[in-house]
Amino acid sequence: MDNIYIEYDFRISPKEPATEILVAELGEVGFESFVENEHGMFAYIQKNDWYEAILDDIYILNSDEFEIEYDFHEVAQTNWNEEWEKNFEPIQVDDLVSIRAPFHENPNLQYDIVIEPKMSFGTGHHETTHMMIQHLLAFNLTDKKVLDMGCGTGILAIFAEIKGAKPIDAIDIDEWCYTNSIENIERNNCNHITVYQGDASLLKDKKYDVIIANINRNILLEDMKTYATCLDTNGILLLSGFYEDDLPMIDEEASKNQLKFQKSIKKNQWLSVHYKKQ
Repeated sequence: MDNIYIEYDFRISPKEPATEILVAELGEVGFESFVENEHGMFAYIQKNDWYEAILDDIYILNSDEFEIEYDFHEVAQTNWNEEWEKNFEPIQVDDLVSIRAPFHENPNLQYDIVIEPKMSFGTGHHETTHMMIQHLLAFNLTDKKVLDMGCGTGILAIFAEIKGAKPIDAIDIDEWCYTNSIENIERNNCNHITVYQGDASLLKDKKYDVIIANINRNILLEDMKTYATCLDTNGILLLSGFYEDDLPMIDEEASKNQLKFQKSIKKNQWLSVHYKKQ
């Protein structure tokens, strides 16, 4: 007998970073699948795991920063792979890098990354991932020690290894991201990436040449001092996951920690910034 699911239809404005935060919160209470769409996303939980007050403690639904409306109803079991294939679009960066699923045709660019993000149907932060890849394209990463903080699907750690970095640490607080990163690292035949589940507290006594942090503004501000402490002199810090309007506060916190602004890349309302440790 097919499982019965409860489908929630969330209408979200603005979509980012609210969608990413909502996915993380819903995952904590048992939602297991998400499908992004033009107005927000669908979220699915098995009926056996659902209860009437399940959204009562979802913080973002009570946030003044976003408008989120929703309704829900029962649905029969969905073919998640089919839904995912309909919603996942490949990314190409500067005609040099392709990020695609196994079922996408290989465009035969210089670099090819194959990921299967399972529960995250859709590529999420197209803009921030795209900009971080652009930054990394500009660097010689051969034998550089790299940290991918908030690694998600592991895309940036994988690309760092493809460009010669080693060893690489990839960290994410989310259990799904942790397991999915491991799977994608194996899928891309990477041998120099170690994945950890946790937060910046794992960075005690660690040192890196390059730190990549594609997370969100508040976490970046909170962890900036830790990133700076972990960077060797002249080390590179790449940040993304925030809007152009957030740059002054990001820049102020970076300056407090001997991090000097080098360059920014903008895509739509999103920004990605390169800092250098003084």
